[in-house]
Amino acid sequence: MLPVVEKFVSINGEGAHAGELAAFIRFYGCNLSCSYCDTRWANRPDSTAKLETVQHLSDWVIAKGINNVTLTGGEPLLHDEISDLIAVLSAKGLRVEIETNGSVALDSFASMPNRPVFTMDYKLPSSNMEMFMQRDNFALLKQGDTVKFVAGSEEDLETALDVIDHYDLTSRCHVYFSPVFGKIKPSSIVDFMIDHRLNGVRLQLQLHKYIWEPGRRGV
Repeated sequence: MLPVVEKFVSINGEGAHAGELAAFIRFYGCNLSCSYCDTRWANRPDSTAKLETVQHLSDWVIAKGINNVTLTGGEPLLHDEISDLIAVLSAKGLRVEIETNGSVALDSFASMPNRPVFTMDYKLPSSNMEMFMQRDNFALLKQGDTVKFVAGSEEDLETALDVIDHYDLTSRCHVYFSPVFGKIKPSSIVDFMIDHRLNGVRLQLQLHKYIWEPGRRGV
């Protein structure tokens, strides 16, 4: 059984398939507490989560007729049965994307026969969670995967630059900068990218926060 706080169909708001339809399943619980977290409601002890079986969740996705599936949270990889769900959905020919916070080792998931796609955060200083990042995960990423840097300050951008250069991330996978909503101007990130000639890095805004109210759920 997996604890689900919401499931819905919308567009991917970020990542390499931003703007495409996806079936989202959001799982309860997170092992981090980022300063800018926009899904804190889903991780509180008093949050309402419904326990659902792998089969029920798979049936729900198939019934929606959507080829992209995004498993998110919270942190979806904290749950033991998530591997079973990934395997079942992938076996049906669906593109399974995992939105993970960067603190969970990916080796067991990256070695699955039908490997999912990873959109992995690297938490920067303003998140107060950088000390929990698993840098060994970078070696497991492939061209279809994404590393996302959510930046809220100049210090964040400088840290991201160091990580990108040290691990040669733009040769390994997609790399995105995304602003902490309301904390830094997107134009400031563009200026930083220009100043440092960040070829291969993309600025990405969270589309759902511009299409709908920023705090709206189920989108």
